[in-house]
Amino acid sequence: MGSIYRSTTGRELIRHWCLDQLDAWPVPHECRTVVAKGARTHVVLAGTGTTTVLFVPGSNFNAAASLPLATTLTAAGYRVLLVDVPGQPGLSSGERGPSGGRLSWYGAWLSEVIEEMSSEPVTVMGHSLGAAVALSCDSPRIDRLLLVCPGGLTRLRLTPAVLAASAAWILRPTPTHSARLLRAMLAPGHPPREALVDWMTLVARNCRFSGAPGIAVQPTRSMPRIVVAGRHDVFLPPRRLGPAVRDRLGVDLGVVPEAGHLLVEERADYLTTLLE
Repeated sequence: MGSIYRSTTGRELIRHWCLDQLDAWPVPHECRTVVAKGARTHVVLAGTGTTTVLFVPGSNFNAAASLPLATTLTAAGYRVLLVDVPGQPGLSSGERGPSGGRLSWYGAWLSEVIEEMSSEPVTVMGHSLGAAVALSCDSPRIDRLLLVCPGGLTRLRLTPAVLAASAAWILRPTPTHSARLLRAMLAPGHPPREALVDWMTLVARNCRFSGAPGIAVQPTRSMPRIVVAGRHDVFLPPRRLGPAVRDRLGVDLGVVPEAGHLLVEERADYLTTLLE
């Protein structure tokens, strides 16, 4: 255990960025704090639909960095819950989860969050690390999963170009290096949002980083699963992820053209149609 933040000042800078983004978001919403597995957890609620979609973001992302996706989901008529994962930069607890059995701990954490936030069935959409957490959750309230570029099924691919971009971002955290890393996570020709560049720069300057989530141990309860990835995903290319999805989950991987690892950023409209 230990804080992901390098300093108290860094934690406050992260907190203020998130609150500023949420305050400026024009979609009516409510912020709540619940305790799950002993961890303070921040949840944003938006929308008034009869179907609840709970979104679990990937590493280094959170609700405030995922507002374009949330805007699309609420516009489509969904009640949306956005969680900040404990041990990741955001408004939840900054304490790292247990190093041993980390995904099983996060799966139990998500189950408690769902119990706190919804008395009805929920659809869980998870991205990258968030998808690995969703896969590890055995909550009986989950009626289906939408797994986007899911971690927890196979090892990440780390090419020399990605390693170089990541190292520059960590060692010399500037907007230029943040934009370079984000461009690697997006499909060619997709420039990163300015807000995301600012966010990633803030994270690199003020946070310590956790490793890959490991392999998810799935609950025995079966449920409908849709799994998609971007054709240009540098971390989980479809030729590597597809066989793992088929072997572990028994479904075929849907490949989305003109999208990369940040599929939730690039094709929120397409993900919404999958929910429908």
